[in-house]
Amino acid sequence: MKSTLKKLLPFAVVGVLSGATTVGALKYFDHTANNGDQSYFTKSSNTSFVGMNSTVIGDDFVKSAKTTVPAVVTIKNYQSRTASSRASEQDLFDFFFGDPLGGRGQQRQKQQQVPDNMPSGMGSGVIISPDGYIISNNHVVAGANKLEVVLSNKKSYIATLVGTDPNTDISLLKIEEKGLPYLNFANSDNIEVGQWVLAVGNPLGLNSTVTAGIVSAKGRGIGILSSQGKAANPIESFIQTDAAINPGNSGGALVNTNGDLIGINSAIQSTTGYYQGYGFAVPSNLARKIIEDIKKFGMVQRGFLGVQSLDLSDEMQVSAYNKQNKTNLKSGSGVYITKFGDNSGAEDAGLKMGDIITKVDNYPITDFADLSVSIGSKRPGDKVQVTYLRNGKENTTTVTLKDQKGGTSTRTKADLSVTEKIGSDFEPLSDRFKTDYGLNSGVVAKNVTEGSEMAKIGIVDNYIVIEINGKPVNSQKDVEKILDRYQGNVQVKFVDEYGRIYTKGFKMP
Repeated sequence: MKSTLKKLLPFAVVGVLSGATTVGALKYFDHTANNGDQSYFTKSSNTSFVGMNSTVIGDDFVKSAKTTVPAVVTIKNYQSRTASSRASEQDLFDFFFGDPLGGRGQQRQKQQQVPDNMPSGMGSGVIISPDGYIISNNHVVAGANKLEVVLSNKKSYIATLVGTDPNTDISLLKIEEKGLPYLNFANSDNIEVGQWVLAVGNPLGLNSTVTAGIVSAKGRGIGILSSQGKAANPIESFIQTDAAINPGNSGGALVNTNGDLIGINSAIQSTTGYYQGYGFAVPSNLARKIIEDIKKFGMVQRGFLGVQSLDLSDEMQVSAYNKQNKTNLKSGSGVYITKFGDNSGAEDAGLKMGDIITKVDNYPITDFADLSVSIGSKRPGDKVQVTYLRNGKENTTTVTLKDQKGGTSTRTKADLSVTEKIGSDFEPLSDRFKTDYGLNSGVVAKNVTEGSEMAKIGIVDNYIVIEINGKPVNSQKDVEKILDRYQGNVQVKFVDEYGRIYTKGFKMP
């Protein structure tokens, strides 16, 4: 009998507890039902999750938000061009991941012109100095003839675009004001996966929105700038976060719990164009280097190793390379050198085709994203220690980085060639082509740079320039001769892909 009672006792206890819980729940919901719209959760000062100091985390978020929100601005991009030509470029999320409007984007493209008093697109920016310097994304300001900056206190300013860099999707603006709230740059190399972060921006027209998440990964290369942007030599080493960001967050701040800037929010990976769990930010160290170059030199100073390479961490890329070249490379870690460019600093330093780069200045190189950011954050003339494998043996050499023309010194805009200043190369037209299309002169625009003077007047690759300042051009030398040391307004006569002839102009930079 006693053994039977012992066996039944636990069930009796569970029954009593279950009954008490049920009665308590019924009384609780009956109570809340009589008190209108109440919380679904009890408010008890005695309960907490084990191992989680929610008070401290909350305080950190509040402190960080109070620091960050006043320094994040709205940027309005005004354009005189038709809505169809730039409709989807004003926010990277729309431009890179399709139309989030569910087909309404096509309706928008049918508009003839965006009204002068309406922005073509909006994004975010971050004040980085009390005298009005603001960092944002290149795509937020692309194509603008007027940029309006609105502070969190609703004060509005017309901004000057100081410079842009499509290769990192970074831009620098300036407004005339003093004593502004601003954010300090943190060392983005020190952030850790799992670290709490806040994203602050103006998504979907909702000003000063703060969301929280963690750093999901570092050094992400997602191919966005090269595949769908206008970057000739993209640098992608994004901070990945699960803090919610949406269209309009572009150019906003990613901060740590101290309110220090660790990244500039740039993109999401999504099937709809809206937040689905992963956002990407340009690391603050890279962003800071870009804007320092723009402020000091008027242009980005970028060093190059001078190699073409294969990312060994990409199994599909390795498989395709093996098939094409009948090799038997194994996927893994590092970057495999396939070819050298002209005036290559790497080749000068003794590197050879087939070497595998594993470190730069003792920074591990596991994939191409690591290599691009470690080299892309350097300037021409900088020396780097490159560690590489050759026939399984580790070696180290010192490489002097060069610019794309083989130079090892920094340059200002005054040092640029004519074609670099206006942002396009030119190839001659064949006599047969001129005859077939009734042209007496012409050169084909090539490698038109995003945001350049040529791009601003609507010229893209393969448009034909027939006259500059009323003079016929038949070669790149003709263009350089006409504009060398020229100051003032430039008149360009060109033909688009449909044979339509335009005459437009810009002021010689």
